[in-house]
Formats: sequence, C-alpha cells, structure tokens
Amino acid sequence: MIRFLVGVLVFVIDKLYRDRPYQRFYVLETVARVPYFSFLSVLHLYETLGLWRKADWLKVHFAESWNELHHLLIMESLGGNKHWSDRFLAQTTALFYYWVVVALYMVSPRTAYYFMQLVEEHAHHTYDTFVREHEAELKAQPAPLVAIKYYRDGDLYMFDEFQSCGTPETRRPMVDSLYDVFVNIRDDESEHVKTMLACQKPDAQKNFKSPHTQALLEQNAVLPPVTDKELEVELVSAPR
Repeated sequence: MIRFLVGVLVFVIDKLYRDRPYQRFYVLETVARVPYFSFLSVLHLYETLGLWRKADWLKVHFAESWNELHHLLIMESLGGNKHWSDRFLAQTTALFYYWVVVALYMVSPRTAYYFMQLVEEHAHHTYDTFVREHEAELKAQPAPLVAIKYYRDGDLYMFDEFQSCGTPETRRPMVDSLYDVFVNIRDDESEHVKTMLACQKPDAQKNFKSPHTQALLEQNAVLPPVTDKELEVELVSAPR
C-alpha cells in the first residue's frame, strides 16, 4: 500500500513533467515537505493531550520542513511555479498527502516514516540523475541568491538540526554555481533518508535527539546510527 501511494505520486510527476525539470522539482518539493507538517501536527496533538512530549522530534522534523522549504524557494526562483496549473496540481496533491500521512502517523509512526523514506529516496534519485545529465550546463549558471543565503550566508542552526545522523557544523557545502546547489539538494535528500531510517529503528523512541541537544550531552551518536552501507542499500532499491 505504501509503495503504491508513492508509486502513484512518482508516476504522475514523471509523466507530466518529463521535459520540464524545474516545474517537476517544484511539485516534488511542494509535496515532499508536507509529511513533515503531518508529523508535527500529530506530535503537537499528542503533547496537547498529554500523551507524548517529544521536543527533539519536533525540532528535527521542523528543521527538515525548513530545509524542504528552501528547496521549494530555490525552485520558485528558477521559475518552477510560474504557471497556475503547476501550482494547483502541487498544492492539491500536497493537501491529499498531508491527511494521508496524518492518518498513517496516528496509526503507525513507523509506516509513516517508511512512506517518507521512499519519497526522499525518489527525490535523491531524481536529483542525482539530473546533476549527472546536466553537469556542464549547471556549472555555467550562477547559484540563486536564496540558495547562497541558505547554504552559506544565513543562520545555519536549522541547517545543522536536520543533519540528524551527524554533529553540528560538520557539513558546510559549496554554493558557487547552480550545479553546487543541486548537488547540495541531492545530498540533503540523502540526509532525510538517513533520518527516516533512524526513526524506524526499535530504539528510536529512547535515543532520538536533535544534533544540538546531543552536542550538549557531549556524545557522538545523535540518532540510532544509520551506516553509509544501509543508506546505499536503500537508495539502490528506491522507487525510480
């Protein structure tokens, strides 16, 4: 069922936007950030009802949504949202998937995280293919200002917070060209995959800490560790 839901999303986006990459990425990023909204909504509900108080889960998922927002802003700066039909499709699809993931997360958080893992794996594959096929073209174009502010010149606290399987201030990507921007977005998606894998581990409920929280505890592991080998296996089997 989960692979079917992701497969429908992938099929529609791939067919409609085969030759319109920036519009395709705009739709993808509009939808990709919505499950993090779903996670946050349910976590806030549970805390309001006195069932859970998971501050670090809230911090990491908000940081992930903040990262996806900037991916979206980058695509908008490249003209991805120029046509109303693309905005309508993206926002309508996002609304549908928001409620789907809310229901999934309330019934089975692990299933909801698996759903998002598949979405992020597809996003990683999509961007990886794009940068390999358009490397020369992308290297000849400047990075959008919004990307420079997010990856280099702005407050990087939230950027570090979504690197949830690492430690703060260890990843500072280049952003000298549009190629660098898309490489950074691709690598961001792999970080999201790591987080979704870690959230599905049996001991995640006990060990889940945001990077800055963990740094204060002076420990190395932030989440139940996801190795590069685990990530490689998942990306190889990801939906295409």
